[in-house]
Amino acid sequence: MSGPHVYDMVVVGGGPGGYTAALYAARSGLDTVVLEKLSAGGQMALTEEIDNYPGFEEGVDGFTLAEKMQRQAERFGARTEYAQVERVDLSAAPKILETSEGTFYAKTVVLATGANPRELGIADENALVGRGVAYCAACDGMRYRGRTVVVVGGGNSAAADALLLSRIAKQVILVHRRDTLRATKVYHEPLMRAENLEFRWNSTVTELLHGDKLTGVKVKNVQTGEETEVPCDGIFISVGRKPATELVQGQLELDESGYVVADETTKTNLPGVYAVGDVRTKPLRQVVTAVADGATAIHMAEEYLVGNS
Repeated sequence: MSGPHVYDMVVVGGGPGGYTAALYAARSGLDTVVLEKLSAGGQMALTEEIDNYPGFEEGVDGFTLAEKMQRQAERFGARTEYAQVERVDLSAAPKILETSEGTFYAKTVVLATGANPRELGIADENALVGRGVAYCAACDGMRYRGRTVVVVGGGNSAAADALLLSRIAKQVILVHRRDTLRATKVYHEPLMRAENLEFRWNSTVTELLHGDKLTGVKVKNVQTGEETEVPCDGIFISVGRKPATELVQGQLELDESGYVVADETTKTNLPGVYAVGDVRTKPLRQVVTAVADGATAIHMAEEYLVGNS
């Protein structure tokens, strides 16, 4: 009696990193399946327009790009299973992935579960995404050229977003709940030099003002309690991200922020397991860097499979 089917590779997550891994794996003749809980693209699919992905001179919306990536991988034989992964054993041989649609077995696993922006958690935040509320200046900043925007946060991502937006927007208002930035010193001087950048220290955003689109925010001084209305066209929320690593806690090494520890090889601490895209430790989280990770992971996985065949 034959045992269960064992895939050469199971990819967890159908974002750009996941489907690039599936494409490269399938083209290399590896028996490959992608486990995706919703639809192709991950966070990318929610982006209205992507202008910085090479090859699309007019830009492309994230949903369309995701579908193209999925079809391209499937053209070479990769399969997609729409399933919620509920438990994994990545030390087992073969590796075990229990899902809402049954159990999958794999010789290698690519973790491409991504990371989600941390939200402020205020009323109408989700409803206004794409209509004034954004979480990625590199993705959506150009939509606010010559306009007024608010950036919320005080860490490196908020500082980088504020600097980028200061070159695009008419005015940038940086709202931070403390009286100094947590961002590394390298950001401080350029921010102070930006003539169109205003700081609102010791402050938080308590309300989004809007009709169909965002028209402004209500800002509260945490020391005095005073609230003021700040007219703006957009708000960029840069208070960190939440890597989707709940599945692998206790199995893969994570850093202090919860990201999978994996360098440019995408190798994790477990042989045959690779982390690609936003879920791994890296300096830049963009579609193009996720795609690069996906290609690298397959190169490493092929070496692993040859040595463990």
